[in-house]
Amino acid sequence: MQKLQNYHRAFGVYGICVENNNLLVINKNGGPYINRYDLPGGSLETGESLSNAMKREFLEETGVEIEILKNIGVLDFQLPWDWKGFTDVHHIAVYYLVNRIGGELSEPLQFEGQDSLGALWVSEEDVSVDNASPLVLKAFEWIKTNTLGIDAECYKEWKVYK
Repeated sequence: MQKLQNYHRAFGVYGICVENNNLLVINKNGGPYINRYDLPGGSLETGESLSNAMKREFLEETGVEIEILKNIGVLDFQLPWDWKGFTDVHHIAVYYLVNRIGGELSEPLQFEGQDSLGALWVSEEDVSVDNASPLVLKAFEWIKTNTLGIDAECYKEWKVYK
């Protein structure tokens, strides 16, 4: 008998910041992408705009100040995640192309809910489905093709590395 799926819906903003053909990522310390590379970004605080959330999340997780160059688009991902009675996550991600305008990579600000262990630059050769979130994989695809696509990316065999 097939187990009924119960989806947790997650919504966030995420930045693609590229320098010297490398993508700025964080080491994720929580959620379905724990112990993987992920894009800097995350959820909005109450009353916060998308662009303000993008700038805040980037600074908190990387130490880098950004300017938003453009909204690239929205994409969603579905994958298994056993968390608080949920069986899966439906992650809706708003992608932005951003540019570093200040700051240096630094230890992330620590507070309850912080899920970044720090930031680093990675090349496409550094990432795989085993060490990166779907957001990072899709970011490299966008860098090459200039398109995100429109269909949800479904990962039925997703592994959470705790």
